[in-house]
Amino acid sequence: MKNYLFTLMAGCAILATSCKRGDEGSGEPSAKNPLSVETNAPNTNYKPAFTGQTRVNAVRTSASLNTRVVTSGLTSPWGIAALPDGRFLITQKAGTMRIVTASGQVSGNIGGIPAVNAGGQGGLLGLCIDPAFATNRMVYWIFSENRSDGNLTSVAKGRLADNESTIENATVIYRATPAYNGTLHYGGRILFDRTGNLIVSTGERSDLATRPLAQSLSAALGKVIRITTSGQAAPGNPTIGQATGRPEIYSLGHRNPQGLALHPTTGDLWQGEHGPHGGDEINLLKPGANYGWPTITYGIEYSGQTIGAGIQQQSGLEQPVYYWDPVISPSGMTFYKGNRIPEWENNLFISALSGQHIVRLTIANGRVTGEERLLASEGQRFRDITQGADNALYAITDGGRLYRIDRN
Repeated sequence: MKNYLFTLMAGCAILATSCKRGDEGSGEPSAKNPLSVETNAPNTNYKPAFTGQTRVNAVRTSASLNTRVVTSGLTSPWGIAALPDGRFLITQKAGTMRIVTASGQVSGNIGGIPAVNAGGQGGLLGLCIDPAFATNRMVYWIFSENRSDGNLTSVAKGRLADNESTIENATVIYRATPAYNGTLHYGGRILFDRTGNLIVSTGERSDLATRPLAQSLSAALGKVIRITTSGQAAPGNPTIGQATGRPEIYSLGHRNPQGLALHPTTGDLWQGEHGPHGGDEINLLKPGANYGWPTITYGIEYSGQTIGAGIQQQSGLEQPVYYWDPVISPSGMTFYKGNRIPEWENNLFISALSGQHIVRLTIANGRVTGEERLLASEGQRFRDITQGADNALYAITDGGRLYRIDRN
């Protein structure tokens, strides 16, 4: 077991204050804050819309932390869900699920799962368990499904058998059409909201041919979707697009959203998505709102070209609560709601892929007030993170590790 006292790249602990909405338009270029954890130069000279939208001041956990690798025996894990008995159900990209105990015992592959297209960024992706899992043992997951007209982001459900060797009666309940012959940007997170309906994130499939569909109300690409457990549009969804809009759409204008989390106190829905070259985002989602991609963005093309008109703000399009430039590639995320580390209460923890760390964001009144980077010395691409029944945080990495993070 290794003990880590995490240090910040910025070198000191600074508490940040929240910003008022009157700060709109008063931000400085994103390279200007020497107290941020980010020390690399940004890819752009774009100005944030408000102070604290990027490179907020650093914060540091005062509690002594204990981190250990629970297991290194996973293969490209993608999603993790905490089971009521303290174990974890984990998806693996190639198309299998496994159960891991808190002590690190890893089950065999769980069968009965529909075939996935694991090419590129596809595979068996995010998952969640039914709030009544203890009695109904229902599991819901996202995967990239191959069809004759292309592949797409699909949602399935099934029952984890009593012997835990298979998923029974696996059924695809939703497909984010249109299908497309590409291997990128599936999105892929799923969770239950407080009304018992499913929230699903879908990517816009990356290519210039499909990118505009993030703005189309007749396509399910580049969206956050809200459906029932049978795959129908959930009651109470926003009415957008009138007769031409899809009734399952909750929000639009997303690029590759791989993070979803509900705030433990307010119940607000938060979302994270990959930007291009710069412009990773954290959004506070509002029903029916448009988050701008690809019309506005704080990133540029990988070639260095501007995207569209090269604008970052436009009336009627929502601003991200927070963004990164350069990118960290935010994937799965969770709010901390335990009492083991009181200073973490209601903080947002985000697994970073290219950033190779776990982000901790402090939040007040819907704004980010501080940022910390944890486990940066591990050199791992963190894919997803959740809170266990013991109130510790558990994170999986592309390299096959499951970490436990708690106080000493």
